[in-house]
Order: sequence, then structure tokens, then C-alpha cells
Amino acid sequence: MLTIKMTKEEKEEILCRIQTFHYEQHGEEIGMLGAENLFEFFIRELGPFFYNKGIMDSKDVLMDKMLMLEEDLYALKRPMK
Repeated sequence: MLTIKMTKEEKEEILCRIQTFHYEQHGEEIGMLGAENLFEFFIRELGPFFYNKGIMDSKDVLMDKMLMLEEDLYALKRPMK
């Protein structure tokens, strides 16, 4: 399971948002336990997808930066006589 470090306040904010969303979508209130179960489901089932997407996006940005660095280094080369 993906572990995400967050403060108690951050987790409570997320759980409150889940409760609000559920109420707005379904017209039913859910308790903290229900919200926490949904939260754990999202982390377990969707977390790896978003994590891997973040890794790939970071890799793409890093590769672009490396290409720019390589071009800058070639521009600094001095001709040999």
C-alpha cells in the first residue's frame, strides 16, 4: 500500500471534503469512518496511478532539462586548432 505522510489536520481536511462531496453528489451524509474508508480506497486503488504519473512527468521534465544542459555545454565548446 502506498504510504502518504500527512498531518492529522491535513487528513481531517481531506475527510471533510470527502464528506461534503458525498453529500453534494448523493444527498446523504456519511460519517468519518465512511469517509476514511473511501480515502483508504482512493489511496490504495488510485494512489499508485497518480504516483507513477508524477514520476513519469518528473522524468520528462528532467530529460528536457538535461537536453537543454547538453546544448548549453556544446555551445561552450571551443574550437580546436
